[in-house]
Amino acid sequence: MVEQRSNSNLIGIMCVLGGTFALGIQDMIIKLVSGTYPLHEIGFVRSVFAILLTCVFLKMEGGFRQLRSSRPGTHLARGILLICANMAYFLGLASMPLGDAAAIFFSAPLIITLLAIPFLGEKIGLQRWLAVSMGMIGVIIMLRPGTDAIRLVGLLPLFAAVCYASIQILARKLGAIENASVMAFYVQVCFIVFSLGFGLVFGSGWMSSGTNVTLDFLFRAWSVPDAFGFAMMAACGLLVGIGGYLLSHAYRIAQVRTVAPFEYAGLPFAVLLGFIVWGDLPDRLSIIGILLIALSGLYVFYRENLVRKQAIVKEPVLRD
Repeated sequence: MVEQRSNSNLIGIMCVLGGTFALGIQDMIIKLVSGTYPLHEIGFVRSVFAILLTCVFLKMEGGFRQLRSSRPGTHLARGILLICANMAYFLGLASMPLGDAAAIFFSAPLIITLLAIPFLGEKIGLQRWLAVSMGMIGVIIMLRPGTDAIRLVGLLPLFAAVCYASIQILARKLGAIENASVMAFYVQVCFIVFSLGFGLVFGSGWMSSGTNVTLDFLFRAWSVPDAFGFAMMAACGLLVGIGGYLLSHAYRIAQVRTVAPFEYAGLPFAVLLGFIVWGDLPDRLSIIGILLIALSGLYVFYRENLVRKQAIVKEPVLRD
């Protein structure tokens, strides 16, 4: 039994690392093509390929009959929140170093801890409050308010983190009755509908000024992609499909307290990709902010696991 759990945890860790790296490469590709194609076009092509891959996972997990959900409103809410999270994060990514945007977004576990208090009725102790506070200080350092106008763009990945944290709160309730592939399917449907609608309204480029990188990425005119651009968008769909499935599979087969901290491998990976592709390296203040966010997030995971273990030890043993 111990050996089986150990193997499951090892596979879970490998899945988390694989999923994190897949999503990191997707972020890099989207930043790479952000100067050529609009976000809504990239999102549409990505979601089409992602939903095709999700259908394969659906078939593996029991078939399409699972799509008859009893919680359509919750699926719609998750879809809208994930659209907001993706739009905000990728808009910020268009004019920020990849490592900086990723670091701010990785405040999401800290925000989940805060949201769990009012929405899940969870309680956190003084040490976890201190850890969350240190992480938020790291976010403020990354934003550098009042020192550089471009840091206002850092609010976009922060907003994305808030949306993502809200999604995970909903997922904790929905995950008990729905498979990961079902949740992913409805999310991709929402993306396709939204991208098409946005493209119909703004796809002519009438809102694009040509002077702001972030707004141009949002409102640039829809254009027929060349072979390279289409391949990059399709790759994003496959990467987000594979990455999302690997992360879901990891949390299904392994202990959360074992695999969750390995998601933070995405932070140095994002910094590495930013350096390799664009030559971006975080400065001293950014490094301090990144370390505060990462270390506080890891400590929150550690404390949650410790509290859970203590609660298990204190539970009375029921005897026949």
